[in-house]
Order: sequence, then C-alpha cells, then structure tokens
Amino acid sequence: MRQFLRHPTEMPVELVPRKGRHLPLQRLHDISLGGVACNSARAFRRGTAIELCIPLLGEQARFSGTVAWCRKETHDYMIGIAFTDEENMFRARMVEQICLIEQYRKQQEDVVGHALVPEEVAQEWIALHAADFAPV
Repeated sequence: MRQFLRHPTEMPVELVPRKGRHLPLQRLHDISLGGVACNSARAFRRGTAIELCIPLLGEQARFSGTVAWCRKETHDYMIGIAFTDEENMFRARMVEQICLIEQYRKQQEDVVGHALVPEEVAQEWIALHAADFAPV
C-alpha cells in the first residue's frame, strides 16, 4: 500500500548501484515524497543501496535511496526506490515539481502549436498548483 500520493512522469533517469557501475538510461514512472518508481533492465534485491540520477536536471539531481521492491514486467523490471533521508525527500519533491512543470509546458505547447518561454510556463504552473504542494 502506498503511503504517499504519486505523480506520473516520463523523465529519463540513471540508476547507479552504490558498489556498481552506471546502468543505461531508464524512465522515471512516478515520484512522491517517499520515493520513486522507475524501470530497469535488471532486477535489484530489496535493500540494495542505489543512487538515482536525473541527467536532464544536472549534477545536483542525485538522490540516495534503497530498493524497496522489484517487480518483473513484460520486458524489464519496475523498481521502487525509497529515499533514505529528509534532505533527499525534500529535493525529490522539488524535482517532482520540475517534472510536472515540464509536462505542463509540453501540453501547453501542443495546444498552442509553438514553443513557449519555460520561465513563463513555470510561473503559470506555480500560480495554478503551488497550493497542492504542502511544505515538507
């Protein structure tokens, strides 16, 4: 049972086992205050220490976590990663907002048929949705 509301996203992510090598880019499926779910070409054992990186957001978008669950899918695995501390939870909450703003920008560009100024779209999204994000 989920303890936190999750929001869908399709942000590319990279999984780095703490004692291993970088894995090929995967897709982040959803993100919440408590953790994330993403696909992986390989299975992970529950309790494995892992780092989740979001290359599109720069070097600071790195989150330490622990594999909470691993489920076999048709072509790969769905991995649930629980964040290990409050700082990672807070930073992930910020990333969640960035992902939602990016999703909103793409939807609005599809509606109007041309590129929009990202900062203006972000301000519009914040005005519409900031109240939905309670402080951590």
